[in-house]
Amino acid sequence: MNKKVVVCLLLLFVITVGSGCVSEPITSDENANNSMDLEEIEGLWLGILQVQGGMELRLLFNVSISPDGSVNATMDSLDQGVKGIPVEAVTYKDGNLHLGVKSIRGAFDGTLKEDGKTIEGEWKQSELTLPLVLSRINETPDTRKEQDPVKPYPYDEEEVTYENEEAGVKLAGTLTLPHSEGPFPAVILISGSGQQNRDEEILGHRPFLVLSDYLTRRGTAVLRVDDRGVGGSTGNFSQATTEDFAGDVLAGIEYLKSREELDPTRIGLIGHSEGGLIAPIVAVQSHDIAFIVMMAGPGIPGEEILYLQSDLISRAEGVDNETISRNEALMRSMYSVIKKEQNNTIAEEKLRKLLADELANMSEEEKQSSGYSEADLDAQVNAQVQALVSPWMRFFLTYDPSPTLMQVKCPVLAINGEKDLQVPPDENLQAIEKALKAGGNSDYTVKELPGLNHLFQTAETGSPSEYAKINETISPSALELIGNWISEHTADMENKQ
Repeated sequence: MNKKVVVCLLLLFVITVGSGCVSEPITSDENANNSMDLEEIEGLWLGILQVQGGMELRLLFNVSISPDGSVNATMDSLDQGVKGIPVEAVTYKDGNLHLGVKSIRGAFDGTLKEDGKTIEGEWKQSELTLPLVLSRINETPDTRKEQDPVKPYPYDEEEVTYENEEAGVKLAGTLTLPHSEGPFPAVILISGSGQQNRDEEILGHRPFLVLSDYLTRRGTAVLRVDDRGVGGSTGNFSQATTEDFAGDVLAGIEYLKSREELDPTRIGLIGHSEGGLIAPIVAVQSHDIAFIVMMAGPGIPGEEILYLQSDLISRAEGVDNETISRNEALMRSMYSVIKKEQNNTIAEEKLRKLLADELANMSEEEKQSSGYSEADLDAQVNAQVQALVSPWMRFFLTYDPSPTLMQVKCPVLAINGEKDLQVPPDENLQAIEKALKAGGNSDYTVKELPGLNHLFQTAETGSPSEYAKINETISPSALELIGNWISEHTADMENKQ
């Protein structure tokens, strides 16, 4: 298997699932008895975790002692935008500190140095052990990126909710409205795969916040929404498919049509990554869509994208050819099971056997570097198997965007970064253009943007390990291209009315 990538993704996933937790006071006798000692490590402690694959994650621990002697402690993963993960166990004796984060199967053990400002130790998670040095700091680091807008905004911002009645889901989001005289054109932002909040927050970046700010300043109203089961939105994300998310977008269109400040004939969609898969589906189902923008949207079936993605990211991270070939062979075997076996119970058994056989062929060193542990092996394998047989994966693997794209008649802007390793530009942009042309669409623009990655940041290699290191959230060239294209098309629509 791809060791470097697997370790990185495992750690990211496990940390992220702690999002939204609330810390509870630690009141065990053990902690009450050493509360005086704990005063030595009360405060904020910041460390940088060097994850395999070249990614750096900043972990912030906040330890405080209540008047009754109980201890409150939380962990933030600053570069992932995850805050308030409970630290359920805190012990400190003779300069040795233990911080246990049970919800993510993680723990830090270290020793306070004589200066009282540094704790040297190790972070352990799912039997993966990495060095981690914590330094005492006086205030929480500013995680704001350079392009993040600063209030007060020169436009109105409103928290909104509406229903996808057919699915029984309440959706919550933010609507931004220009101060100038309406009715305004409007767009709905559609996030990529995985559970995303309304800002599409990833590794400290908030692309949809930056994009909505830019477009609203230019006169276009923007609706950005929490995915199902995230933030203020309800619903079961794990059982939803791309088609279900399209239904949520259709509900958003109906909501925008109800707003008198907005022009119902100039409502468009901007979809990033999987959002670029969803936008054409919605455009075919609704005649109310005036235009769509596909940002790194797929043009080929999901299975083909996953093979390309794995190969390109692995090579960017320096993985050897033999490992890449083994990884692809395993992927093909697993995807074959998913496509051929519709019974989940049988599919799960076959997938577990494939993974067990792969693990049996790995050395102990390879297992350790991959993040697998004997103690948690069943849980780790089960998590992978459940993800593989999920409704979302079953749909994504076999869905071909081309037939839908052939039916899209509204104007389309399809853009990709030249260095996008997740949705490679050559294969996908060619397929998108071919489908739009074959369907007779007379107004489309397909463009590859030099030097940009999957998030449309200016990048060196395009590897996901760079995302957090890059200060830029979205390249100004990408923002300008999208803004100009929307302004031109919405102006033309207004003039024709």
